Amino acid sequence: MSSPHPDLQRLLSAPILPTLLRLAAPNVLAMVMTVLVGIAETYYVGRLGTAPLAAMALVFPFAMLTQMMSAGAMGGGVSAAISRALGASDLARAQSLLMHALLIGLGAGLVYSAIFLIWGPAFYALLGGQETVLDEAVRYGQVLFAGAVLVWLLNTLASILRGTGNMRAPSVALVATAALQIVLGGLLSLGAGPVPALGMVGVALGHIVATAAGVVFFLWYLVSGQGRLRLQWQGFQMQPSQFADILKVGATACLSPVQSVLAILIFTGLLAQLGTEALAGYGIGQRLEFLLIPIAFGIGVASVPMVGMAMGAGQVARARQVAWVAGGVSAFNLALIGAVVTWAPDLWARLFTQDEAVLAYARQYLVTAGPAFAFFGLGLTLYFASQGAGQVIGPVLAGTVRLVLVAAAGYWLSQHQGTADDFYQLVAVAMVLYGVVTAAAVKFTPWGRA
Repeated sequence: MSSPHPDLQRLLSAPILPTLLRLAAPNVLAMVMTVLVGIAETYYVGRLGTAPLAAMALVFPFAMLTQMMSAGAMGGGVSAAISRALGASDLARAQSLLMHALLIGLGAGLVYSAIFLIWGPAFYALLGGQETVLDEAVRYGQVLFAGAVLVWLLNTLASILRGTGNMRAPSVALVATAALQIVLGGLLSLGAGPVPALGMVGVALGHIVATAAGVVFFLWYLVSGQGRLRLQWQGFQMQPSQFADILKVGATACLSPVQSVLAILIFTGLLAQLGTEALAGYGIGQRLEFLLIPIAFGIGVASVPMVGMAMGAGQVARARQVAWVAGGVSAFNLALIGAVVTWAPDLWARLFTQDEAVLAYARQYLVTAGPAFAFFGLGLTLYFASQGAGQVIGPVLAGTVRLVLVAAAGYWLSQHQGTADDFYQLVAVAMVLYGVVTAAAVKFTPWGRA
């Protein structure tokens, strides 16, 4: 095996905080664009009325689950496996892992699309969708999830590049994809000139077209040999051990976003019983909670190759230092956001509606949950760093603790006439618990011998 490429060697020896921030900067930019997509699409749907906004609240958790599983969970498994191979100077293994990752992304995407095309309407109904709201949710979801396989491919390809320490190319591509999605979503949903207004379906179509363009770019980038690894089928042989190397982290990590979304779905179903205004207002607040994930993702995903390469090179102490630095940076960022929306909730809430009944619920959520955002950021970023070390069971169990608390306390509140404020306080407590338990899991889980 040869010595690591000079760029990779820097990830193993350069000062941690400057290196982490340098890697995270393009990711954060890409994630800011993801936030803007969320704001834009919620704005477009808000222009269509309260019923479409409530319908979006029913579909949105499943749409975010697509992103969280493909980019954050399985994507982290892909990046971690490739970075550990490169840290051990095993370029041939990294090259083979690229091909295995692509097959995993394609297969998982097809399964995900099938699940929500078949059972999506039943899920929305279980969450309390009825009549017009349910009809809107079904029309939107059927189009949106037809393109889920493209989302899985896009994020798998981006994760392959990140695993090599290349953050710039995937970030530039994702920024361009997001910009295209914003333009197409507005054009197709609200209409302009000869383009008819397609409503929520137009938002979904804009998402599919933009994502397909991103997939084409990544395939070209890897086939043409622009990156450190090259996409080529000639001579490729499937190896169960390499599928296992990715899936032992990625498949286990997928439990975490499922738990997070289940927690949100419990709240969505319970609050749907309080009426359309309560559901729409919570949807605005919930949107911000989901959009915190990409911000923590920007830091966390930068830590994955740093941790993975350090583990591959046997530098366990450095890998742990990277994890704690990344967790601290993420907690600080989300604490700032939490402080802003706690003191001025209308800065966010009024972006989407002027209905005072809906605004009252949105304000209530933001003021109550905002102070807990820092703990959410800490836990989520440590979860990503743990992927680099191949030790995700602890952070996943922290998500289980959060889910059990939400389910048990949420059920109790529903049986005792709990108010919206009671449920929002439960959200905040669950975030704090998640951050604390994840930090404890990372602290006490052995990562290997230095």
